[in-house]
Formats: sequence, C-alpha cells, structure tokens
Amino acid sequence: MTRVDTKVTGSVMTITLNSPEQMNSLSPETLDGLNAALDAAERDDSLSSLVITGTGRAFCVGMDIGFLGDCFADPSGVFLPFIRRLHAFLDRLEAFPLPSVAAINGLTRAGGFELLLACDFVIAAYDAKVGDTHSDFGVVPGAGASQRAPRKLGDQRARALLLAGQWLTGPEMVDWGLALSSVPAAELADEVTRLTDRLGDRSRAVTAFIKQLINAAPDVTLEDGLRLERELFTRFHEEVADADEGYRAYVEKRRPVWNGR
Repeated sequence: MTRVDTKVTGSVMTITLNSPEQMNSLSPETLDGLNAALDAAERDDSLSSLVITGTGRAFCVGMDIGFLGDCFADPSGVFLPFIRRLHAFLDRLEAFPLPSVAAINGLTRAGGFELLLACDFVIAAYDAKVGDTHSDFGVVPGAGASQRAPRKLGDQRARALLLAGQWLTGPEMVDWGLALSSVPAAELADEVTRLTDRLGDRSRAVTAFIKQLINAAPDVTLEDGLRLERELFTRFHEEVADADEGYRAYVEKRRPVWNGR
C-alpha cells in the first residue's frame, strides 16, 4: 500500500506518494489518502497551490500489482468500482480550485500518467521516463488517458503514446507540450518552488474561475466558450470582491487582501 504524506510549506501543500518499494503504485488506500489530502486543502484558506510528487525512482507506476490480481479475479466487483473511484479523484483534482503541479521525479506510467494528465502543470526531471503502457499489457486505458492525452498533446502524439507505446524523457515531455520545464533531478524541487512562488499571493476565487474556463475550452465552440467567459465574468463580479480589492491595492501601493484569506 502506498502511503500518502502531506506537508504544508508557506502557502504550498506537497502531496507525496511515499512507498518507493512499491514504486508509488495506486490502490484503494492510496485513493483514500489522496482524497484526504484534497479535503485538507479545501479547508485551508492559506494555500495557493498543490504539488504532487513521488519518492525514490518513480513518480507513480499505476495500479499496485498485487491489487491488480484482485481486480482481474473480479472485474465487476473490484476493478470497475476502483476505476470509477480513480476517475472521480482525477476529475476532482482537475477541477480543484487550486493549481496543481506534478513534480515528475522518475518512472511514470499507466495510472501515474493519468494522474499527471489531470494536473495543471508538469515539471519533470531530465531522466524521468513517462509512458502510457496500457496497450503493452493488453489493457484499455480506464482513467482518462484516452481523452486527456489527445486534448493536451494532439492526435498523433497521443496515438504514439497510447498505441505505439512510446516513452518520453523530461526534455521530450517539454518538446511535446506535456511538461512546462525539465531540469536535472537535483534541481527539481527548486524549479517547482520557482513556479509555486509565481502562483502564490493570488486570489483563490480568481484561480478557480480561470481554471473552470480553461478546462471547458477543449469541449466547446469558440462562441460557446466566449459566452461562458462573459457569464462567469459577470458572476465573479456579483459574488466576489477580489477585483475591487486588486484595483485598490494597486492604487494604494500595498499587497492585496483577498476575500476569504
């Protein structure tokens, strides 16, 4: 069972998959820990971002091999309920009102790849190795890879990963648009901190509204997307005072005090 550790430093919560001997694999208990971490983040108004990472040689290799045996022995009673839970967690993470950063420290495949795809930002070590691998094992992706990968990478690159089993290093992830940046492993934490520093001191309400708009963009026409933007812009100004506070703070040359902080 992969342990899920959380640590808050300043306004950043780091969620660490911490079972290197299991390559930080996924199980029902792991999902319990991940959801508990998001529960805690929802309650903490001081947070500005989340970082998800792993320990040891892997970020996450997907489902726990022992638990997979239980899944294949009882697909309808074990496998499908777990996949529904994993879907629900990844949907929750993608829609979460705080930006999430996947710090890819090592091997990432299958469910770990699907976890990466649900994060807002990806920063990878040079020697990280990322792939889908479902088809290598005779399995159809079940937790979002077939839908999120084409939206993030485009048709041909998604097919290369899902159908041809291609692997990507950290720099290749950047070239493909899957990662924002890639650095030597020893510099990964500092690179993540540089990003989370830029994400800090921002309105959680503004972040949540912008994430909702960006997440909707691939699934709607431009006309419908612009209509949604106007609707959310109106709702934001009706419900949240942060825009006025941001203006006043700028004019008064002080740091803003966001609503709910």
